[in-house]
Amino acid sequence: MADAPLLEIRDLHAYYGQSHILQGVDLTLRSGSLALLGRNGMGKTTLCLALTGLLPSVRGSIRFAGQELVGKPPHRIAALGIGYVPQGRRIFPSLTVEEHLRLLPCRKGQSGEDSWTIERVYDLFPRLAERRRQVAGTLSGGEQQMLAIARALLTNPRLLVMDEPSEGLAPVIVEQLVATLRQLAASGLAILLVEQRLAVATAVASRIAIMLSGRIVLETSAEELLADPALQQRYLGVSARRAA
Repeated sequence: MADAPLLEIRDLHAYYGQSHILQGVDLTLRSGSLALLGRNGMGKTTLCLALTGLLPSVRGSIRFAGQELVGKPPHRIAALGIGYVPQGRRIFPSLTVEEHLRLLPCRKGQSGEDSWTIERVYDLFPRLAERRRQVAGTLSGGEQQMLAIARALLTNPRLLVMDEPSEGLAPVIVEQLVATLRQLAASGLAILLVEQRLAVATAVASRIAIMLSGRIVLETSAEELLADPALQQRYLGVSARRAA
């Protein structure tokens, strides 16, 4: 159906052993960018792992472009069009920038002319082109994050899932990251942005979901959240002024 959501999560539960982390998550992304906010330990990373097939102990439904993901292995989920930028970047310290990018199989996007290639990635991140022969372990934190995003883009995703991409980055680098994510969203790429920084989330996404104790407790617009300090304090323990 043309109006079907790109991503639809219903009554999703996830476990680490006996620990019940996700407790009935419902979330829908039709297009564009959606930011998922929440304090530490609320289940945001667990949701990313469940969505990408990296946490097998789940029940409920995750539908992407009409296909059920629960039970599918990570490589099958990636092949359907979900790119993942994990928390902490997870790059290989001993490989060069170019070696990282050449590890990816050649997979075309929805149309050949829109496909991500290594050269297109270098156009987006000129610093990576300059560092193409440098081993990733010697890159700065911002450069490593560029590499993690570039690696995900080369899978030619329809949806980019990003877990805490601004973590540990200097403010000037965060500004560059926000500009890049806006550029990607403007190109038509759907983004699920998992963040703790209110300012980053609301700068990238027009829609915000807040997670508390393994559940989505609020969905609102970025504008409404920024205009309500009491709501920010209640769910995030932060105000817009402090976040900025």
